[in-house]
Amino acid sequence: MSSKNIFPQDQITRSEMLQSSNRRDWLKYMGASMTFASFALMFPASSFATTNQSLDHISKPRFLGEPDAPIHIVEYFSMTCGHCGDFHNNTFPNVKSKMIDTGKVKFELSPFPLDGLALRAHALARALPENKYFGMITLLMNKQNEWMRADDPLKTLYRFGQLAGVSADDFNGLMQNRSLLEKIVEMRELGSTKWQINATPSFVVNNKKVISGNKTFDEFSAELAEFGI
Repeated sequence: MSSKNIFPQDQITRSEMLQSSNRRDWLKYMGASMTFASFALMFPASSFATTNQSLDHISKPRFLGEPDAPIHIVEYFSMTCGHCGDFHNNTFPNVKSKMIDTGKVKFELSPFPLDGLALRAHALARALPENKYFGMITLLMNKQNEWMRADDPLKTLYRFGQLAGVSADDFNGLMQNRSLLEKIVEMRELGSTKWQINATPSFVVNNKKVISGNKTFDEFSAELAEFGI
């Protein structure tokens, strides 16, 4: 059975999703308020480790770099955003080697899902142990077209989860965890209300400046020049 049939509300337009300020309404837009009876036929009941699905674990900051680095960058991104994929595949490797690994930047990732599939991909990555989070982000961004355009995106997403040790029970339980999905939407709303984020990727630098849009490394460096990079 195709996930496109399971989650028909995921087809709502991006502009309509961005206009919703109510978390539960937005979850309905995302297709996350639907029953998962059809999906449960595909995978057996949940047994995912409770700690990995705790809200504290899901919402704990995920960052690379020294905790006390002078520049703190928070990227708001969507797992199904092509511009985000391009940034992570082509620009971020240089950001990591030239800014993060040199101790200049603490780089944090924060979810800003733009559709139901992105919400579920974020849920998969953030439910993993912290030491597997960035590896999963790298994998899913690198293979973005493969799982997004699959005949059944959720089945393909599950197969990538298997590489990180996620069982069928784990995955099914994760996709049914409404509280977890709501927490990710809440994190999205924080970026929207506090920083007026309305496009991905967007970057908040030292709580002072918002950079919007996909950038080459040279363009990204130029945006950070005022912070001493």
